[in-house]
Amino acid sequence: MKSQTERYDILIIGSGPAGKSAAIQAAKLGHRTAIVDAQSQIGGVCVHTGTVPSKTLRETVLNLSGWRERGFYGHSYRVKKDITASDLMQRLDLTLQREVDIFEHQLHRNRVEILHGFASFVNKTTVEIKTIAGDSQLVKAKRFIIAVGTRTYRPDNIPFDGVSIIDTDEVLNMKELPRSLTVVGAGVIGVEYATIFQALDVAVTLVEPRDSMLDFIDKEIIQYFQHDLSENGLRLQFGQKVGEVKKRAKGGVVVKLENGRAIASEVVLFAAGRVGATDKLGLDQVSIDVDHRGRIAVNEHFQTSVKNIYACGDVIGFPSLASTALEQGRFATLHAFAQPVQSASEYFPYGIYSVPEISSVGMTEEEVIKKGIPYEVGIAPLSETSRGRVMGLQSGMMKSIFSLKTRRLLGVHIVGEGATELIHIGQAVLTLKGSLDYFLENAFNYPTLAEAYKVAALHAHNRIVASLD
Repeated sequence: MKSQTERYDILIIGSGPAGKSAAIQAAKLGHRTAIVDAQSQIGGVCVHTGTVPSKTLRETVLNLSGWRERGFYGHSYRVKKDITASDLMQRLDLTLQREVDIFEHQLHRNRVEILHGFASFVNKTTVEIKTIAGDSQLVKAKRFIIAVGTRTYRPDNIPFDGVSIIDTDEVLNMKELPRSLTVVGAGVIGVEYATIFQALDVAVTLVEPRDSMLDFIDKEIIQYFQHDLSENGLRLQFGQKVGEVKKRAKGGVVVKLENGRAIASEVVLFAAGRVGATDKLGLDQVSIDVDHRGRIAVNEHFQTSVKNIYACGDVIGFPSLASTALEQGRFATLHAFAQPVQSASEYFPYGIYSVPEISSVGMTEEEVIKKGIPYEVGIAPLSETSRGRVMGLQSGMMKSIFSLKTRRLLGVHIVGEGATELIHIGQAVLTLKGSLDYFLENAFNYPTLAEAYKVAALHAHNRIVASLD
């Protein structure tokens, strides 16, 4: 049954970070705005299966396992002896509901209309929204923003069953914690879940067909990270593709690699990427193409090949971060209504919520070398800061890179506790074109992990001075 046609100044398809910020920005400009989502609750992948759930799960695991206190009390220390899947899900459910409530409040407060259903384009100014109940509604708008995000990539040759062979969305449906786990794919999501389960003392093997992992991160940081993982018992298997994933009659799963090796575990988590959730949008009706992963190409203003239709967030690919998606949604809306748009900073931080965390901003050492910039590096072990000793840290490091010619900060890379928070100091100094001298001349609270910035700067300064003698 079709209801009458509604008309809006702008319709946003998808209610994740990009969609939410786009809708609120449009409403604040005084335009009639609606946001449509196929799910019964708004928030998108970010709230329901991606960013918020995985980070909540990580925090719960670190708290219940006592992982942060083991530097003092030993590897056998536990806050809760027998941690169950229900222990993890209890906090997760509360967090997600609060997140949805806040999202809805923000949209209602700004008078953004919320529509539920599957949206597909009829033409360049009209979409049809179908509900699960079978009702449909035509909606017309002068402008559209596609912010539908992504879904898990599920190859046809992997026999997913939702229990012993799962994807990264199905992790949240676990009824019991496995004693052993094989994670296929050492991208950001795979690494995060592999280390989260390792912190629960699950025997984890991480399989990656390439010879390396997280190639966009500084290589020295990754080498340190891999050593830390190995020291804590996580097995790393690089350089071999998965040939077959097969359930065993007696229980469990075997992952067979192309070199003939077989890895047995109770559960296999397949984490080999995501694809744009664009297949049901009717993009062929408006002549918008997608690539082999369902992603939409856009220009610098986030316009698609159709001028009144924009796209932003994970559905456009790189960098696929919630933080950048928030900015993209706002910028797209401002451009759609011919409002001034300030240029985005070239410096945005990466945060990988593994155990331990990794965060990075600016150029890696490899990028500095490739550009032929004379440089020096300063290293600060987090465990040697006073706050690190108070916290009982046994590992972690900060790496700062400085130009020899201008002394400007070129990049900061951190692995260890608090990395994703600490990185913002480096981001601010980079954005303001600050130099080595900023860290040498300023005092930092004592004791803090932020002292590592001064330690790294002093290390680099001393190396520069020594090279001049």
